Amino acid sequence: MMDINNRIAARVRQLRAGRGLALEALAEASGVSRSMISLIERGESSPTAVVLEKLAVGLGVPLASLFDAAAAPSDPVSRRKDQVEWRDPASGYIRRNVSPSGFSSPIQLVEVIFPAGARVAYETGARPGVTHQQIWVLQGEIEITLGREPHTLGAGDCLAMVLDKPIIYCNRTKKPARYAVILSHQPRG
Repeated sequence: MMDINNRIAARVRQLRAGRGLALEALAEASGVSRSMISLIERGESSPTAVVLEKLAVGLGVPLASLFDAAAAPSDPVSRRKDQVEWRDPASGYIRRNVSPSGFSSPIQLVEVIFPAGARVAYETGARPGVTHQQIWVLQGEIEITLGREPHTLGAGDCLAMVLDKPIIYCNRTKKPARYAVILSHQPRG
């Protein structure tokens, strides 16, 4: 199985090439430096969740798609053994794409284990297309601030939103939280 940084590297290269973007153009569109993109594309960097979100916006894709295999076969079944886990080097959160990689669907499922005391702030705001997201807390508690509106969620709670504002995830407790992220992405137009 391919190392996660190499998988991300191949996927970013594939998406950038498919859109005919030079490194400079992606750097301008994403707000990520050309040198950082180059390191990521060579698999020489462990990018943070915030950097990956910026790249996804610059590429016009949902964040979850950066974890797909570059040449994933279209299979409607996603076996647990094949689901890639990724750890954010900044916050320590663990993300696992549950949805089948390479299967064409507007819906994606992701599982997140969010450590005690962790905080991640996506300042991107508006994203390409319209992305609906729901967070369903399976264990623990998490605070999600969408724009300026905070929501504290406990086990069993679900928050529905459109990703059109900056969003902050925060676990102020002393225990990890586990939640499912359900995404539906619709291109504009």
